[in-house]
Amino acid sequence: MRYALVYIIITAVVLVILNVYCSETNQKLFYQSKQASMIEKCLLASAEVGQLDVLNPTTATTAVAQMGSLKVSRMIITDQAGAVVYDSAGAAASHALLPEIVRALEGNNVFSWQYHDGAMRSCAAAPVYSYGVVTGCVYMMEYDTQQGALIQSLQQNILTVTIILEALVILASVGFSLVFSGRIRRIMASMRIIREGDYTKKLEMDGSDELAFLASEVNELTERLQISETKRNHFVSDASHELKTPLASIKLLSDSILQNDMDMETVKEFVGDIGNEADRLNRMTQKLLSLSRIESQQDGDCEIIRLTPTLQKVERMLSGIAEKNQINLKLDVIQDCPILILEDDLYQIIFNLVENGIKYNRPGGRLTVRLNRDGDNAVVQVIDSGMGIPEDAVEHVFERFFRVDKARARKSGGSGLGLSIVKNMVERNQGTIHVKSSLGVGSTFTVTFPVFDIEEDPQ
Repeated sequence: MRYALVYIIITAVVLVILNVYCSETNQKLFYQSKQASMIEKCLLASAEVGQLDVLNPTTATTAVAQMGSLKVSRMIITDQAGAVVYDSAGAAASHALLPEIVRALEGNNVFSWQYHDGAMRSCAAAPVYSYGVVTGCVYMMEYDTQQGALIQSLQQNILTVTIILEALVILASVGFSLVFSGRIRRIMASMRIIREGDYTKKLEMDGSDELAFLASEVNELTERLQISETKRNHFVSDASHELKTPLASIKLLSDSILQNDMDMETVKEFVGDIGNEADRLNRMTQKLLSLSRIESQQDGDCEIIRLTPTLQKVERMLSGIAEKNQINLKLDVIQDCPILILEDDLYQIIFNLVENGIKYNRPGGRLTVRLNRDGDNAVVQVIDSGMGIPEDAVEHVFERFFRVDKARARKSGGSGLGLSIVKNMVERNQGTIHVKSSLGVGSTFTVTFPVFDIEEDPQ
């Protein structure tokens, strides 16, 4: 309503200015028309009077009679001293010292004009010349109510049109304000509902204007919040379940030790199981903290590095575990590439993928880490000959706490968070990751990063 009020005030000021301008313009046009007409009549009369040999009341009256009707309200003829020689009103004054007459006796053509209460009073005077010398003047006055009424009618019409236009502006502004405010209130009400945690209500807004676009953005935001809330609930549920399992095992083992008479060998075995569960709980907690840190932290100081040194470092770190599990670990660098990335992230990505390839492989299996360039992308593939992933589970492997074989994952210490951490790190560094797998044949994890070529100065 404030915006509507400002708009109404602005349009009112503009319309008033236009009203005044039109009225002044009309009066000016009438003024110019009347001035030309009156001066022309005065010059015609002064020319007739100037031809008289002697200027006196008799000769002046005869000259006026010969002019015919000039259609003026009053006509005065004076000599060069301002003495009245002829007055159509029959006034008894001997001298006429009106301002127009005084100026006309000085040799000027004079016109004055007044408009008041629907009547127009015009006065004009012109000098009378005889042989180049001013011998008197002719003064005319016209009181015109007809043209005055016309001016008044035009001004009233302009004022009426101005009032109608302003009324239309007020109605349109108030109507627009009410409609606009109503749509805004609908959006605000929807946002309040969202703030209370209800993400199911969708905002329907007709039209294709900015408010409709805003409503669409609010709906998309609501959908994202709903997805985020669903993921959060699933995460809390899964985390609670996963943390509850080792805690329950620790509680059961400790109660068994306390409530039963066991030999020392059995006690040591139970205590060892408690330690294993505590280690698994610690690993899971660390991975949860790592995942939370990755999602919340801002991009760090990236650097341009080549992939091969990091791949070689991972190979050295995990070659012992590969040999222990009878896995043939091979590094195949076809073409090295520089990329812009956090070095710690790159190491963690490759380490987790290679470690999974060893952990879920077959004894005597193969694991190949291949590096190549595909156009403007650096491609790292981790190819194993392990058990593979079922087709219906491939699209879920990057979800938190998802494990293809829960029994084997727990046995190997898996928490279902490693690939989720890898995916977050890859996407944070403008990369992509996907997996292809065949059950009983093996899996191929492909990580792609944009190449950051460096122009080397020629020697």
